Amino acid sequence: MNEELSLREIACLQLIALGKTNVEAGKALGLTHHTVQYHLHNAYHKLNVSNRAAAISKAYHLSLIKLPIEPPVTKSG
Repeated sequence: MNEELSLREIACLQLIALGKTNVEAGKALGLTHHTVQYHLHNAYHKLNVSNRAAAISKAYHLSLIKLPIEPPVTKSG
């Protein structure tokens, strides 16, 4: 990664990693979905990836975002 991601790019990636759409992420951040798409495109370029899944994976491995932790499944009985 040559350039650091902006705080807005990281915020967009974090929300996308949580399963939000561009529209939902935009509403959460007070942005239009087009602006979210713009920030994600810039993040893809900086991370040298071409899609959401790769961007989320790389951002996670670089400790830029956190993924949700699901509680362990327990058997009742």
